Amino acid sequence: MKKLTHVEDGGRVRMVDVSGKRRTLRTAVAVGSLVMKPETLERIRAGGGRKGGVLTTAEVAGVLAAKHTANLIPLCHQLPQVNVRVALAPDPKLPGLAARAEATVDAGTGVEMEALTAVSIALLTAYDMAKAVDRGMRIEGVRLLSKKGGSSGDWKGE
Repeated sequence: MKKLTHVEDGGRVRMVDVSGKRRTLRTAVAVGSLVMKPETLERIRAGGGRKGGVLTTAEVAGVLAAKHTANLIPLCHQLPQVNVRVALAPDPKLPGLAARAEATVDAGTGVEMEALTAVSIALLTAYDMAKAVDRGMRIEGVRLLSKKGGSSGDWKGE
């Protein structure tokens, strides 16, 4: 069984030492969804939110969050020049919004946490903007879809 990377044998937490790792191009993709009533989705699609366009605001919030991941997650490394793309799209089958974030960096550690943070905050922002009409919305399925690069190699989820 693999060990937890951020916990020493005695139980103390620590940052993983990546100072000696080779810089490589690394990419991570995360996804998630915000499930809501069909009429809430229609309101978002119509663009009638009092706080502005829900999708655009949520996407920008996701990018900003990815840039601040190391400030939010205590043992996360600060990564310079991370490129992040966040997209939210209406999905009538949910019904709700589907979110996807892709983060890329040339560094000695991965960008999985940045992609996951971007999706999470984008969905929370959409929730905040639509909660006046639907407090029963649910954030679901936030997960890593894939990662490329680094010493552990590529990984793809189901």
